Amino acid sequence: MMQVNIVEAKAEFSKLIRILESKREDSITVSRNGKPIIRMTLINDTSVSKRIGAGKGKFTVHGDFDRDNAEIAEALSGGAL
Repeated sequence: MMQVNIVEAKAEFSKLIRILESKREDSITVSRNGKPIIRMTLINDTSVSKRIGAGKGKFTVHGDFDRDNAEIAEALSGGAL
C-alpha cells in the first residue's frame, strides 16, 4: 500500500490513478499532516453474472447440509434454545 500526502496527491493525481490501473498498488492512502484521511482503490466492476456460481465445482458438501435449518431458524428468530 502506497501512502502520499495531500499536496503530492493533488499534484500527481493522474499518475496515482495510472499506478492503480496498472495494479502496481492495490490502494493508495492519502494523508494530511501524517494522518491517513482517504484510501483510493479501483472500483471492482465484476458483474453479478460472473460472481454467481463462481464456486461451482470447487467444493463438495457432504451429508444432509440442510438438516438443521429449522433449528437454526428457530434459534435466530428468538425461539427456545
